[in-house]
Amino acid sequence: MFSLSPKDEKFYDLFIENAYTIHETSLLFKAFVEDISNPYEKLKEIKQMEKICDNQQHNILNELNKAFITPFDREDIYSISKEMDDIVDFMEASASRFVMFNVDIVKEEAKILADFIVKCCAYIIKLMEEFKNMRNNTKLTEIIIEINKIEEEGDLLFRNAVRQLFVANIPVLDVIKWREIYQYIENTLDACESIANLIEGVAMKNA
Repeated sequence: MFSLSPKDEKFYDLFIENAYTIHETSLLFKAFVEDISNPYEKLKEIKQMEKICDNQQHNILNELNKAFITPFDREDIYSISKEMDDIVDFMEASASRFVMFNVDIVKEEAKILADFIVKCCAYIIKLMEEFKNMRNNTKLTEIIIEINKIEEEGDLLFRNAVRQLFVANIPVLDVIKWREIYQYIENTLDACESIANLIEGVAMKNA
């Protein structure tokens, strides 16, 4: 019997490939934050991963343009690809600000936030691996909940870290540069939460 049901799982596989790139970038970012020596070389490695991620996004969009039938809405495939690319973009932007602002001592809160990013990105791999079996998948829901929990912890730490900048007796320029660094790191965690929530929405629409 002829069927128009999409059997091609290439989009799921491409998302998984992209998720591994994101996780690898998060490990580089954590290493960057934990040891700020040779920042230009370490930033270069992160920028190289960003280029790889960009190429992966282009591959997904090229496949999307060629596909006659997609496993779920085209708009959602595009949105997932864009959100995943944003995670790496924010990590690169965060690392760039350490270099731009000539930071030579990293605050402990930034190291903890970087660790949160690694944990979220590890869950994103699991998220994408379970995504192809999205219907009635309790594991998918559990992963989404874990990512949301980590983001909430990160948000609380971010607020406390920013508050400390304004109550501590530190130079105004340090307040300005660390406020921006914290914001970009928090943006990375927000992007991780966004992809989890987006996957949740797609799964609900296709249940």
